[in-house]
Amino acid sequence: MSSPANSPIRLDVVGLRRLLETGAAPRLIDVRTPGEFNGAHIPGSYNVPLDLLREHRAELRNHLDEQVVLICRAGERAAQAERALAETGLPNLRVLDGGIAAWLADGGPVNRGDQRWELERQVRLVAGSIVLVSVLVSIVFPPAKWVAAFVGAGLTFAAVTNTCAMGMLLAKLPYNRGPRTTVEDVFAALRDERS
Repeated sequence: MSSPANSPIRLDVVGLRRLLETGAAPRLIDVRTPGEFNGAHIPGSYNVPLDLLREHRAELRNHLDEQVVLICRAGERAAQAERALAETGLPNLRVLDGGIAAWLADGGPVNRGDQRWELERQVRLVAGSIVLVSVLVSIVFPPAKWVAAFVGAGLTFAAVTNTCAMGMLLAKLPYNRGPRTTVEDVFAALRDERS
C-alpha cells in the first residue's frame, strides 16, 4: 500500500495477518509504554518504547535488517517511530494501520498481562477532571476558569501538533512504566531470535 511523500507506509491488519501466516514474518516493534505493552501485545512483538527508540535509533538499526512493522495504540506513535528510524536509512519500515486497537477489533491474537488504562484514556480522565474541578471552583473563585481554559488550549495544541505533553508526562508514571525496558534487553531479545 503506497502513501504520500513523507508519510509512513501503512500495513492493514489483513496484510499483517497474511505476512505472519507465510512464515516470512516481519519484525514487530511495539513502541507503546511497557505498561501498555504488558496489557496486550501481538505475540512475537518486541517492546521498544518510543523514547528509547528515538534515543538509540542508530544502534537499533543494526539489529533490524529485515522488514519491520511498527505498532502502537492507533498508529500515531508508530508513525513517529517510523520517521525516526527512516532517518537512519533503515528500509522496509511499515506502520500497522490503526495499531493494536485495529488488531484487537479484528480479533487478532494477543498476549495479555496486567490490564491498565490506555494512555489516551488517562489523558481524558486527567484533563476532564481538571476542567470539571476548575469550573466548579470558579463558582466561588472566578479566576479558576482560566485553569480550564489553559487545559482546553493544551488539548487544542495537542490535536494540531499531534503531540501530547500530558500524555508524555503520564507515560513516565510508575503505573505506565510497567516492567522496565532497557536498550540492552531489547538488543539481547533481537539477537536471541536470530540464533
